[in-house]
Amino acid sequence: METGEERPGLAATLRALNAALGRTAALWVKESSARNLRHRDFLAPRAALGVAYGGGQVPPDVVASIAALCGPAVLAVRDCRQTAAGLEVSLRRCEAFRRVLGPPLRTVPAPLPTPAPAVVLHCPALRCPAAVTPRQLRPVLLADHLAQLLRAQRVGTFLVPAVADTQGLEVLRQLRVEWPSSSTAGCDAVSALKQALGRCPYATQCDKGSGAASLPEDIVCKVHLKSFVEQQGLQGYDPNLGVLLVTEEKLRSLAELQQAVLQGTAGCQGSCCSVVHVVSCEEEFQQQQMDLLWRILDPGTHVDLQKYLVCGPVKVTNPSSPISADQYFQLRKRQMYDASVMKYGELAQDEAWTEVINILTVAAIRFEMLSTAHRSQITLDLEGSSISTKGTKSGAFVMYNCARLATLFDTYQRAVERGTYPPLPPASELNFSCLREEGEWLLLFSYLLPFPEVLQQAAQLPSPSKGFRITANTEAVCKFLIQLSMDFSSYYNRVHILGEPFPHLFDQMFARLQLLGAVRDMFHSALATLHLPPLSQI
Repeated sequence: METGEERPGLAATLRALNAALGRTAALWVKESSARNLRHRDFLAPRAALGVAYGGGQVPPDVVASIAALCGPAVLAVRDCRQTAAGLEVSLRRCEAFRRVLGPPLRTVPAPLPTPAPAVVLHCPALRCPAAVTPRQLRPVLLADHLAQLLRAQRVGTFLVPAVADTQGLEVLRQLRVEWPSSSTAGCDAVSALKQALGRCPYATQCDKGSGAASLPEDIVCKVHLKSFVEQQGLQGYDPNLGVLLVTEEKLRSLAELQQAVLQGTAGCQGSCCSVVHVVSCEEEFQQQQMDLLWRILDPGTHVDLQKYLVCGPVKVTNPSSPISADQYFQLRKRQMYDASVMKYGELAQDEAWTEVINILTVAAIRFEMLSTAHRSQITLDLEGSSISTKGTKSGAFVMYNCARLATLFDTYQRAVERGTYPPLPPASELNFSCLREEGEWLLLFSYLLPFPEVLQQAAQLPSPSKGFRITANTEAVCKFLIQLSMDFSSYYNRVHILGEPFPHLFDQMFARLQLLGAVRDMFHSALATLHLPPLSQI
């Protein structure tokens, strides 16, 4: 019997639909386009049914069992029918609105979470002594976003390396990146690594003969990485790895990683702590060298849990000269300011807009860097015409639509204070049967329902299928926000939310406000994973 205590979800509903067909394979497709949602919510395609059932004809008792599906997290089915396209399912929409937007029937205490294995996110780009470039900025922004996603899933997350450089910290601050600025790795850890080098069969002293002048002053020794890889039978490493000159700085880097792993292991009650190296494709070779040096000097479970999240190239078009991350930020900020003045006139020149322009600039940069799959190349067009306040693929467009929601609720609240509208009633008193627009169902079915799963999938760091490189779904949140903004904008432009103050129209207005309040909260939660605060106006 359905009790409604648990929030319904798409994953649970799809599992129930597949179980009703008696098949372990996933046969159902969730519809996502507004055109298809007019006719059905889920489809088991005719071709898939033809494999599962002779002639593709589903027995009547199976169709009846699907129509009767129920469960705490399962969306109730309105009807199930076989058509030329396959087996089609439509849901009870009013009930779905009520269960997602209304109050829970009773509160069920959540079980205490089991401590998840901690993750150390290592961004070697921040060790570079020179100014960070857009190419190096991409993995930093990705690691910052991934850290927020992991923490939202209760995963202990540690960021390495600490950034002590004042100029580097200022660039990160401008981009709203939260990164540690102090390291806990001490001299004792470096000394222990030196002692391990003294016992290492793969390490030899550097010849201080005629070529010594060309070697860095702080060289400790050289380590034969290729011999180690061959003897250990390690797979996936670059075949060009040979001899590594070990410096004091490299040992300090390893000591910092060691300390982060120790903290992570302690935080997850002794479970193994994995290390994810978030690197650009140009940095991967150097990180493989450090990876092997760590394996040689500090053998243990944690070094076998190293994974690589490799970012594709960043191509900059029309550069007058090599550009730093700070110059990139300042350029985008000027472009955003000019675009805002063009749209809003002198209003955008007010001092109050300074923070708005800064946030819009960060949003533009983060969406440029993060809305593409991490292995793919991205191209930064630095021409002045390349940025806009309303381009539908941009971070500014997402922020604009989030601000429209803030303006809507501010307008409503001021109207309530004037006595034009009554206050929004409790959710238990709302009439969700008033939500009949296809755009309203689209917002619930394609966004509010799957949103928790989108965050969960974006935070997943799957084990490598081969070698040590992983492919993560790090672009999911940006793509979700862009598509949400487009569908919300279409709905908002078409439907008048705050209508005439007539009592017979209030039920529909209240139901729509409840829906859009949930959409607003979803915007805020998603933007928080990007360290972007919602704007109250643009």
